[in-house]
Amino acid sequence: MTYKEAGQYLDSFINYEKKDKYDYKTSFKLDRMKRLCAILGNPQHAVKSIHIAGTKGKGSTSAIIHSILKEAGYRTGLYTSPHLSSFRERIRIDDSMIAEDDICRLSEKIKTALENFKDDLPSFFEVYTALAFLYFKENKADIVVYETGLGGRLDATNLISPLVTAITPISYDHTDKLGASLKEIASEKGGIIKEGIACVSAPQEIEACLEIERICREKKSHLTMVGRDIMVKIKSANLEKQSFDVVGALGKYSELETKLLGAHQAINTATAIGVVESLRSAGFAIPDEAIRRGVLNCKWPGRLEIAARHPFIVLDGAQNRASANALASAIKELFVYKKLILVLGISKDKDIKGILEELMPISQTIIVTKSNVVNRACEPKDIAEVTGSKKGRMILTKNVPEAISRAKELADKEDLILVTGSLFVVGEVREILK
Repeated sequence: MTYKEAGQYLDSFINYEKKDKYDYKTSFKLDRMKRLCAILGNPQHAVKSIHIAGTKGKGSTSAIIHSILKEAGYRTGLYTSPHLSSFRERIRIDDSMIAEDDICRLSEKIKTALENFKDDLPSFFEVYTALAFLYFKENKADIVVYETGLGGRLDATNLISPLVTAITPISYDHTDKLGASLKEIASEKGGIIKEGIACVSAPQEIEACLEIERICREKKSHLTMVGRDIMVKIKSANLEKQSFDVVGALGKYSELETKLLGAHQAINTATAIGVVESLRSAGFAIPDEAIRRGVLNCKWPGRLEIAARHPFIVLDGAQNRASANALASAIKELFVYKKLILVLGISKDKDIKGILEELMPISQTIIVTKSNVVNRACEPKDIAEVTGSKKGRMILTKNVPEAISRAKELADKEDLILVTGSLFVVGEVREILK
């Protein structure tokens, strides 16, 4: 199987990341995933692991933990989704993405395993998660950080037996699938919490907090919460990095620095440190200096990423109201510019009205576009309709290349072009700018 053939094989499975309408509770089946992994020899149990769920910040938190463990000398795996450019990005050990040859070889192995399936074939995410399990086992990772795809309870990653779990901030997203209330969403996300296994939570809205606390009591899982048991205080911030203090259960980490911008990244770092402290209690040797270096050296593209200057081009994957609110706050706090040109593409199943209400007040011109993920991308005219009488400031474009070209034409050197609404759109712009 060539790399191209492997890609075509993986793409032959139903990909819920590219679909907007489906029944979550019947489409996501852990029993199907268990069956596939059993045929493969249950590779998910061969390597120690950490499990991260949440609505926003789970990718960043996973990346920070990964960076800290690398600096501590551990051979550390990272499994995240979605990707920005290549699905190889989703599977990493230390600083290296999975190689094309490994994808070919492991796809062949999974293809053979699936000969036992007569019907009810797994999804793309389930197949690729199984491939990740095999890869980390074969490459003898010391520990792997797994980010859930959607939800948690029924997610393909939820077959692992983690040393610690973490829940990043929960907000309204995928409400048609995970539930219309924060309690329901938290219940799905909290499905990764395991019996007797410690859990770390970022600060939560009261409804989500109560549900996480309930699940932890039920599972006899020790809960550590940022804002209660772990404190964080931002000291300074600029366009290069920000500095903050974190006080955890095992010590104080003064004047930590990160190149990840936005106050929310300080919260994500505090959550990551909570996880690292739990690992320390379990016997992992993770010096303070490894924490400091790991936080500083962490890279996580597409999240308040400054892709160009004069004019600024800022890329961020904000895709619900809460993340758009955090983005708007960070833009106002960190950047100085004359006018803001917003390049916006949103998936059909997102809170279009909520995102617009957060970002329109900081934007002078809005260029609406759509990603090349055809089935999920909302049509620009439909996004414009949501704004009602305010749509006069909008320019509708057919695709991302047209949108970014139009933005560059309109922008002066003192302006800021903000690309957001979807990681699919952000990924396309990053490729164009390369």
